Amino acid sequence: MKIAADFSKRVVVHSDSLEWVKSPMKGVDRRALDRVGDEVARATTIVRYAPGSIFSPHVHTGGEEFFVLDGVFQDEHGDFPAGSYIRNPPQSKHKPGSEKGCIIFVKLWQYQPTDRTHIRIQTNSIGCVSHKEFDGVCVTPLYKDSFEEVSLLHFEADAEMVIEAKAGAELLVLEGSLNEQEDTLVKNSWLRTPINSSVKMKAGKNGAKVWLKTGHLLDVENQISRVKNA
Repeated sequence: MKIAADFSKRVVVHSDSLEWVKSPMKGVDRRALDRVGDEVARATTIVRYAPGSIFSPHVHTGGEEFFVLDGVFQDEHGDFPAGSYIRNPPQSKHKPGSEKGCIIFVKLWQYQPTDRTHIRIQTNSIGCVSHKEFDGVCVTPLYKDSFEEVSLLHFEADAEMVIEAKAGAELLVLEGSLNEQEDTLVKNSWLRTPINSSVKMKAGKNGAKVWLKTGHLLDVENQISRVKNA
């Protein structure tokens, strides 16, 4: 299966406009943003757990990264309410579910294979620092290594920011709205821009809160190759 699989192109998806598609697990539905592969896939997805749903225990051979958008995600490591940012590295395992239901933004098979760093952050309980270059923008760092960087951007009303995405960029609007080129991105809108692109953002009148990831698209071909060989 291939969805938005041409990584040389800019892609915008307003995910709330997509139909929910049933997954192989009862009570777990998905909205695919990009995907290369079948059930084992390099994938970016919005996933909805119905109340009381649970996944079978499994190993994330290629790693799993997710942000809780709504409700409370649960596994044997704890309860993770909205605003939680989790990184389960390659070869980690868990038994996920949700007693009351939840919605999460998930990325699979987009790690470096040697990464073994677990991250569990409740972003609503930590602050942010003012951006050094752009007025009205505050940054909450979530993760950074030699391969990639992940953060939250907090925009005041009408604040502007430009990113030179030499290694590509990807963002999800969590709150408010953001204008980028001719598109208005609202809550749960997703943007992926290719290598050597520029991202020119301007927040709407109510500001915006944005999840941002850069760097990882330099390794797309290797990520896809690892999926095929899994």
